Amino acid sequence: MAPPPTPAADPVTSLAEAMVVNSDTPLIMLDENLTVIAASLSFCRAFGMDCALLPGRSILTMGEGEWDIARLRSLLRATSSGGADIDNYEMMLPAAKGRLDRFLKLSAHRLEYQGAQDIRLLLTVVDMTEAELSRREMESLVANNVMLMQELQHRVANSLQIIASVLMQSARRVSNDETRNHLQMAQNRVLSIATIQKQLSRSGSDDVKLLPYLEQLCESIGISMIADPEILTIDVDVVDESVSSADSVSLGLIVTELVINALKHAYPIDHGGTISVRYVTTGRGWTLEVEDNGIGMPVGDKPQAVAGLGTSIVEALARQLQAKVSISGAEPGTRISIRHEDAERTNAVPMPKVSAL
Repeated sequence: MAPPPTPAADPVTSLAEAMVVNSDTPLIMLDENLTVIAASLSFCRAFGMDCALLPGRSILTMGEGEWDIARLRSLLRATSSGGADIDNYEMMLPAAKGRLDRFLKLSAHRLEYQGAQDIRLLLTVVDMTEAELSRREMESLVANNVMLMQELQHRVANSLQIIASVLMQSARRVSNDETRNHLQMAQNRVLSIATIQKQLSRSGSDDVKLLPYLEQLCESIGISMIADPEILTIDVDVVDESVSSADSVSLGLIVTELVINALKHAYPIDHGGTISVRYVTTGRGWTLEVEDNGIGMPVGDKPQAVAGLGTSIVEALARQLQAKVSISGAEPGTRISIRHEDAERTNAVPMPKVSAL
């Protein structure tokens, strides 16, 4: 008696298997028991397997057993039952002999098509090991660069502090008043930059918090120039926000110039008072003000001609910030305002070289 004829293969399933085998994407087709039905040549090449030996084996026994992972088993069974699909699931494949651990991205879906009698799963396996190693290497390089930059900023700040100390000592030794004034101004300008460097090294970013920066800057100026802090003080009233390091340099130097000018010219010997430094934002603009309650501007003089103001430096820095300088009487005293109407910056204008006044 002749044996019964072999049932014809499901044409849809046969077509799906053929598509899997010839796919350029690393694919595996599984049944509900997680048995391999077909695997793409690209998958076999990527993972060093013989595609002819895979069909009929459980995916958990592939290779040297490294695929027998509890999480993979649970996810595939959940997909087989129709309870979940896997999309870009990240998983570490333990190392086989002579190999490194592999970082994989898995996507698994249950195949649904008309007339299907058997459950079929399609598993995409993408080896992301090289990409992951490159990412980690890049993160490590970035972290090292940040650390080196912070160390560089810290060393620059220390060097600037040393320079400022040398200038202060030189100012104390000289007998000529004009030379002493120039040395003191140079010292405070150096302190302004040193203070910025300290803020940058602490924050680890390119932004500078204005409030602590200007507080520390004015404190340094006060220590070097105010003989009696009981009668003459510097008050800082600044909104708690950050600006770029480039803008903070310009703002700090403007404050340095204006505060030094007020200390030198607004208060006669033994005359007390308060110098106020304010920074406020209005919409997309901002205003920096330095105001004293001293003797005020000389009667009949034009504002821009006020002695010792350091007009050239302040105006050059204001232009760099795309801001305008205005000077007015504060009754008593003098108020200098640096106003920027629109906070959206265009390309920065290089600061021209100017001589200290």
